Amino acid sequence: MSDEKWSQRDYHHPAAGWGAARSVLGLIAGEGEWVDGTRAIFRVNHENGGFDCPGCAWPDDLKGLKLDICENGIKHVTWEMTRKRVDRDFFARHTVTELRHWSAFELEDQGRLTEPMVYDPDTDRYEPISWRDAFDLVGAHLRALESPHEAAFYTSGRLGNEASFLYQLMAREYGTNNLPDCSNMCHEASGRALKASIGTGKGTADLKDWEAAEAIFVMGVNAASNAPRMLTALAEAHQRGTRIVHVNPLVEAAATRTIVPHDFVEMGLMRPTRTSNLNLQIRPGGDMALMRGIAKVLLEKAERDPRALDPEFVERHTTGFEEYRALCAATSWEQLERQSGLDRERIIDAAQIYSLSDRTLISWCLGITQHEHGVDTVREIVNVLLLRGNLGREGAGPSPVRGHSNVQGNRTCGIDHRPTPEFLDGVAEACGIDPPREPGLDTVGTVRAMNEGAVKVFVGMGGNFAKAAPDTPYTAAGLRKCDLTVHVSTKLNHSHLEHGRAALILPCLGRTEKDHQRAGLQSSSVEDSMSMVHLSVGMKRPASPHLLSEPAIIAGIARATLPDSATPWEHYVEDYDRIRDTMAQALTGFEDFNRRVRLPLGFRLVQPARELVFLTPSGRAEFSLAELPDVVPAEDDVLVLQTMRSHDQWNTTVYSNDDRYRGVRNLRTLVFMNARDMRDRGIAEGDPVDIESTSRDGSRRRLRRYRALAYDVPRGSAAGYMPEMNVLVGSADYSTQSDQPLMKNLLVRVVLSTDTEEEANHGERIEGARAR
Repeated sequence: MSDEKWSQRDYHHPAAGWGAARSVLGLIAGEGEWVDGTRAIFRVNHENGGFDCPGCAWPDDLKGLKLDICENGIKHVTWEMTRKRVDRDFFARHTVTELRHWSAFELEDQGRLTEPMVYDPDTDRYEPISWRDAFDLVGAHLRALESPHEAAFYTSGRLGNEASFLYQLMAREYGTNNLPDCSNMCHEASGRALKASIGTGKGTADLKDWEAAEAIFVMGVNAASNAPRMLTALAEAHQRGTRIVHVNPLVEAAATRTIVPHDFVEMGLMRPTRTSNLNLQIRPGGDMALMRGIAKVLLEKAERDPRALDPEFVERHTTGFEEYRALCAATSWEQLERQSGLDRERIIDAAQIYSLSDRTLISWCLGITQHEHGVDTVREIVNVLLLRGNLGREGAGPSPVRGHSNVQGNRTCGIDHRPTPEFLDGVAEACGIDPPREPGLDTVGTVRAMNEGAVKVFVGMGGNFAKAAPDTPYTAAGLRKCDLTVHVSTKLNHSHLEHGRAALILPCLGRTEKDHQRAGLQSSSVEDSMSMVHLSVGMKRPASPHLLSEPAIIAGIARATLPDSATPWEHYVEDYDRIRDTMAQALTGFEDFNRRVRLPLGFRLVQPARELVFLTPSGRAEFSLAELPDVVPAEDDVLVLQTMRSHDQWNTTVYSNDDRYRGVRNLRTLVFMNARDMRDRGIAEGDPVDIESTSRDGSRRRLRRYRALAYDVPRGSAAGYMPEMNVLVGSADYSTQSDQPLMKNLLVRVVLSTDTEEEANHGERIEGARAR
């Protein structure tokens, strides 16, 4: 992206504040969107005619905040609103082979896609195609498959509720539950754990609970980059006297201080607010040991002080308590300290904060879930909440931080490879179809099936599957083996370049753009990470007159694939209220959908566990009894590496090579290491190193000539950026509990590189054979 030399220095400023403001202004200027970019700031996340930010899923402010925005949200919006265009002339100038060598930034920076394109193998270029011919091509391929299960329908988190419902309806009427989605890689563990513990796959807390909590634990979350609007909640909580504990191997900027941009007085005075009372720098994967330690402290304290627990809640609403008490008693402090990476006094400090709070909320993100034992860890979090009755009361409960804007809504509306019988019954009755009942393929299963020839058609609704999925070369190889790949996108990315024998790029409207259909201007609904459902209405003229909405594209594919379908696909697209009317019949909690979604702030989906109704086999909240995993590598030279985003990045979209909060400039091919670990290996600051992992399938994979940077991470751990490091995650490296890729638990060796830069070219290589 730049010929400027890389650099790193410590970042001592508060999160957000003037640094965020300068960054936003720089991107708006770079995209030439001074008018619409500024207008968007006053429309994003606003009810009654505003549009929902296409970035994170943090809830909209309950008080009608006029500037409910963040740095990364404005970047995301402006990136979508760019004036740059990728049209037929662009594709005429560049072959796919050439584009494959461009960086992710360079591809997306070309601008918005403008019309449907089809791959021509004779010229190695994408050529224009009409929408009708594109739909017919997809339909012909899908109808020619021997089984519907030879197709997979992937979903990115940005797809609206109405489009999600149509997409799953099309797949199930076609005959498959192969509906992998980005949640398979992010919060699958959360959903499975919460379902097992309390009978619902979602958190029970909402924004009002964040405002009422006396203590908040934030685990495995880098709020400043991943959910920046959480900074407002944390700052306001600290000002109220709420005790805040951050748990993360890296002490991120959001875990120290912030200046919230819409607080003009604080901005003017450059006066930060603290966002934590305690920072616990845990060993990667050691969170379960921390929670077990807190429980052990509480149970020991309860022998002297009955108020340490809520015995009435435990007796009336839970099962398995005595067994859990015995398990905690049998867990030694030596084991807890070794597995958590924390000494006993620090764990007691956290337990003291928890025990003195009558209303505690625990929040977590991918630092908890992307481990082999992610399900057990989330269940242990629930165990700790149950001990003091932190469910069914204001200011308390589990609160997972979902990543993408509507990823939770996708799952609610049917993007699920393991649908429940109740969900399928509702769809069958409302839509008059006979949906398949057997489970389908998730993300990991889809990648494997493509490589084995069992999936021959891949349809992706948004996202960048080739880069987001683990084992990057293996994923790309699978896509190339398909008979047809179809990607519905707003911008060019590497998934379009790792294509099947036939390939389509279908450009769609963005969240910021007006969606006009026969009945007039349309709105779409989204669900935030706390189960609030509300409408989003675009504000800008579409980037091209040839763009279609996602519901229109789904309907076009459905009609071409299922020409005799009784589903009124065209009727639905004319007016999205008609889709919502059907959803109201099919989906529990969406009754009277069209009226309720137009209420101020929309409506909140019912969470039975919040009302102490537990849809578990026992009818109670269930304590889990998992043994602590051993997260300490057996060999001294092995580090536990976690992949993460830089600050100037959203999922696989990279805005620049900078990472302001970690002090990095113009460098992404790096690995953060503990300074003592570097000295032990003879590595100096900035030295080129090779990073090697060995997959569970026996293959070795290596990244060459990455820069080693000293950073405040625990000994025995390391960190670096996805998607560049996804090559280190083998296709067999997924949790047996959740099927999630182990993005936060990679066992690697880091050694000084012996290659020259010309020999390595920062490339990634796979060595060794897979054992299959």
